[in-house]
Amino acid sequence: MLVNMSARAAQLAEQRRPFVHARVVRAQPPTSAHPGDEAILLQDGTLEGFVGGQCAQNSVRTVGLDALQSNESVLLRVLPDGAVDFPDAPGASVVVNPCLSGGAMEIFLEPQVPAPLLLLSGGTPIADALADVMGLLGFAVQRNDATEVADPETLSGVTAMVIASHGGAESESIRAALDAGVGYIGLVASRTRGAAVLAELTLDDAERARVHTPVGLWIGARTAPEIAVSIAAELVKAIRLEGLPVDRDAEPETPTQAIDPVCGMTVVIGSDTPHLELSGEQFWFCSTGCRAAYARDGGT
Repeated sequence: MLVNMSARAAQLAEQRRPFVHARVVRAQPPTSAHPGDEAILLQDGTLEGFVGGQCAQNSVRTVGLDALQSNESVLLRVLPDGAVDFPDAPGASVVVNPCLSGGAMEIFLEPQVPAPLLLLSGGTPIADALADVMGLLGFAVQRNDATEVADPETLSGVTAMVIASHGGAESESIRAALDAGVGYIGLVASRTRGAAVLAELTLDDAERARVHTPVGLWIGARTAPEIAVSIAAELVKAIRLEGLPVDRDAEPETPTQAIDPVCGMTVVIGSDTPHLELSGEQFWFCSTGCRAAYARDGGT
């Protein structure tokens, strides 16, 4: 079935599902792929689209899943056995495929991970400035009213919540976010007022550590934009240095891998991976050719 990759990528982004966009940028005959061919690799190893035969697909799966974990783009160079003419370079990954039927390919693998999602409560100047700053930083910003307590569905997938309302249902919102598992909760308030709001709650040590008030790094901020910058800096620090998960609801999917006993390639085990059972033992292969050879030789 022909898949519109642009539409599919937009759909996955809207669903906040991580994926890798793979594009063939160079192909040297004889290869089955051509420059411009593209595919989408999902977290479970599913490959939608076309970027070459089974051997190339296995390499795309293996290297692409690593790229998804690191969130760094990779130029994958797929070479036939014995041809390693391309120099290694930062950002490039060279794979030699013994079963490739000649030719060489370069495939650009670009991971697409969901933007951090900030739930911002309140309509104050600080809230407005923070929405602008976080948008510039690439965050997805969702806003709600100061009197509105977010329900579990709204809090699903939220990276952080900041309450910048100077009143309203602050303690109720903090409790809802804590119960939903939000890892960073910021309350814009003075030290005294913040302590009073928290006193309305019963918090254990782990919960208290997730609530930041006064919120933001201390930079001597006074104006609404300056306070927004200090909050943004603390959020970036929490993600980059302290391990705040961007999408805490996303369950990491680590597909099982196996070694092709014929050519030695690492293959990702999926529903379409060539497979063979001999004497009660399971074997997976990069291609039907390797499977046929192994079956013909009786597993030796």
